[in-house]
Amino acid sequence: MNKFLSKTIIVPWDFSEMSKAALQTTIEMVDGKLDQIEVVHVTAYPSAVEPGVVWGTLDEDTIADNLTKSFSAFLGDVATGIKFTTLFGDPGSQVAQLAGERDAGLVVISSHGRTGLNRLLLGSVAERVVRLAPCPVLVLRGETEE
Repeated sequence: MNKFLSKTIIVPWDFSEMSKAALQTTIEMVDGKLDQIEVVHVTAYPSAVEPGVVWGTLDEDTIADNLTKSFSAFLGDVATGIKFTTLFGDPGSQVAQLAGERDAGLVVISSHGRTGLNRLLLGSVAERVVRLAPCPVLVLRGETEE
């Protein structure tokens, strides 16, 4: 087995069909060893002025629990055995940092294919992960958005 595929494989997740396809590709690559896949969703910190935060009913743990439930519901039985992690902050930086912490062999990420002004305004998480990750990154491209 390839040395990159014998370690943890990080799959960034944004609940899109493209991230689902990236996860499916990863599942095929690990040949049934789902325990070496770690899916990570990076979200913004909850705002201090959100009603749930003000009233103490919404915190990072609650958000993480809800995202984990949504991940399991979105994938159904496919999610069984796959580790799901929620992080807060900048997606590109957090994914690269997690890859270093886990001594990951590979990051498999989908790219939305934004170009022009959309790319300039929205940035590219995939590009940031490629620049910052301490391991190889496989970028699965979607169709280019005009």
